Amino acid sequence: MNRRTKAVIGTALTASLLTGGTALADAGGWWPGPKEVRVLLPDGQSNPAIANGVATGGEVALYQSSGLGPSALNPTAPPGTPEYYTDPSLTEGATGVTITEAQALVVLRNIKTNLEAAGLTPADVITMKCYLMKPPGAETADYAGWNRAYRQYFANVDLTTHQVVPVPMGTSAPKPPLLANKARPARATMEVASLAVKGWLVEVEVTAAYKKR
Repeated sequence: MNRRTKAVIGTALTASLLTGGTALADAGGWWPGPKEVRVLLPDGQSNPAIANGVATGGEVALYQSSGLGPSALNPTAPPGTPEYYTDPSLTEGATGVTITEAQALVVLRNIKTNLEAAGLTPADVITMKCYLMKPPGAETADYAGWNRAYRQYFANVDLTTHQVVPVPMGTSAPKPPLLANKARPARATMEVASLAVKGWLVEVEVTAAYKKR
């Protein structure tokens, strides 16, 4: 296997932006250089939530986080309940925020802190996996609440105009996001039967790419 072949493994990951879907048709030309990250975005969309995939060159340094959940930041709620793992300061003034959404906001902030400790930011995230539990009494996991929280930290800059896109929190009117970030990770979201901590409804892991030196 030559060096170029080793350098390119078109894994379904993702990164910050650029490169439309039609480019994949010419696979040879779409391959990244050894230190390059190339993102495959859906065609014809200026503000997609996620990427279709990403290719990373063989010399790209990657960081893989553990699964991170929400911190217990609501002392007014009983320990072990889903409400216990929210931060009221994040949702102050918003209406209709679901418990999954509130937990996800804490999780994504924790991911930001985790990345910064490793010399990275959410803009460097190229792939994400989210595990959701259904809230008590619900029939399924709250994907809508998770997606609203996700847009507060990711995929909230229009790739055509480069303008920050207002996003809703709960049923409140859209406002500027908590963190402006153009990154579109390749993302998978799934419902699970249980998570490691009683009361958790959300757990997320990410892969991030260090910038070229």
